[in-house]
Amino acid sequence: FRRAAPSVGAIATAARATRAKRASVDMSSPSAGARPPLGAPLGRIEHFIDNRWVHASKSLAVVCPHDERVIGAIARGNARDVDAAVSAATRASVGWRRTPGVERARVLRGIARALERRKPALGRLETLDMGKPIEEAAWDIDDVVGCFDYYADRCEAVFGERWYAEEDVRLPDASFTGAVRKEALGVVGLITPWNYPLLMATWKVAPALAAGCAVVLKPSEMASLSCQALGDACVEAGLPPGAFNLVTGLGTEVGAALCAHRGVDKISFTGSLNTGRVIMRECAKDVKPVSLELGGKSALVIFDDVDIDKAVEWALFGCFWTNGQICSATSRVFIHAHIRDKFLARLKEAAEAIPRGDPLVEGCRLGPLVSAGQYKKVMNMINVAKRQGCTLLTGGKRPSSPACARGYYLEPTVFVDPPLDANVWREEIFGPVMCVRTFSSEDEVVALANDSDYALGAAVITDNVDRRRRMTEAFDAGIIWVNCSQPCFPQLPWGGRKRSGFGRDLGVNGMDKYLHQKQIVTYTSDDAFAWYPMFDAKAKSKL
Repeated sequence: FRRAAPSVGAIATAARATRAKRASVDMSSPSAGARPPLGAPLGRIEHFIDNRWVHASKSLAVVCPHDERVIGAIARGNARDVDAAVSAATRASVGWRRTPGVERARVLRGIARALERRKPALGRLETLDMGKPIEEAAWDIDDVVGCFDYYADRCEAVFGERWYAEEDVRLPDASFTGAVRKEALGVVGLITPWNYPLLMATWKVAPALAAGCAVVLKPSEMASLSCQALGDACVEAGLPPGAFNLVTGLGTEVGAALCAHRGVDKISFTGSLNTGRVIMRECAKDVKPVSLELGGKSALVIFDDVDIDKAVEWALFGCFWTNGQICSATSRVFIHAHIRDKFLARLKEAAEAIPRGDPLVEGCRLGPLVSAGQYKKVMNMINVAKRQGCTLLTGGKRPSSPACARGYYLEPTVFVDPPLDANVWREEIFGPVMCVRTFSSEDEVVALANDSDYALGAAVITDNVDRRRRMTEAFDAGIIWVNCSQPCFPQLPWGGRKRSGFGRDLGVNGMDKYLHQKQIVTYTSDDAFAWYPMFDAKAKSKL
């Protein structure tokens, strides 16, 4: 979802490269789930404030979703911790916002290199923390590094030797000159989700720092371990004290305090629709700007002129990548009636063959859901769909393999032709659950694809170039994929509309939401303005 997804050929090559290893390590066997002792508990019961790790009096347990073991702890912050972080950021903002762009870019590249050196450890942390297959986690860290490097380049290009960006504007009156200046907003609060812990944080931290803002990051309490590495990376890179701060804890405590704090100039949030509504209401009290990247229920439309194997793999990747916990998941799949039976047969076979189990084992392609609460929520959605009479093609239960006996595992699940008003069809599930419906005409499928409360992403697979253009124009969504699903590049904006939120992460304008604009008008004439007659030497107004 967040990564530039590999081509089908690249996926096949990677699969061949690990096939021998998977053959020798049966992921369904008990030994595949057996892990060496973890050693010291993971995580810090500390917040990172003003370039120091500050001990916290309360903590939250870190539970591994693979086997439900407590593997560490993080700090449980409160409003006082948020206030300390905002105060540090406020002090730092004065100097950091006036740091030349080339210097800010140097620091961002330093953060990228510090995280790059930690790649193996960070990937393992994310897998242990939230259950993502280890190879996916490693790719995510590559994208973290790439995002910091990208915004270092953007910072250098936009600001150069200045600390602000300024563009002259030609005005119709020669007595005046005009310019538009962009400067850092100030202190920004960043609230990020658990499905891409460090990457989602980076999507916000990197452009905010590049813009000259000081930040307070609140990562999800369900996956904060890798985000803690940002503190040490910032120190190594030479970021001034207070420009980056990290407070971990519950959303109802830390997140709420951050949104309500009068010293925070903007909130940027990625997460659920319901939490986004709460944040928007809180920010409205102070008319505080907010950007929201929320949920999705994206469509994938497959026409009858395609290679079925390629279409099936993109359908699997678009929905089951990151264990199905993707806001942009193309979980509503539309298949043309002419190839329906062949597609469903191949889809069932392929879904049931996805390597699953211990996400630390190389070759795993489907790990556990992040938590007991998420597992319960997804299973409830599946059970409701079953009771409503939805046809289950495959999945819908815990895998039978011993390696998945504990933890929050769920088989890849596919429903066929659910009613258009079924919850499983209309609501975001955030788990490995796909719904497939049949269509016959282009007009029909466009109407069905756009019939959603969300508008984050949409995809089409067809060999017809003219049809690709028509579908791209017809889709009502912020992100369109053609002959693929889920690729993401930092050079392109990410976000949607309707209940998927507003504002954009990434892209050439990714820094804009962390900047405010000033218009600068200068009167350049040596003559008096002469609106008032007592100042008009010629007794004639200029206007």
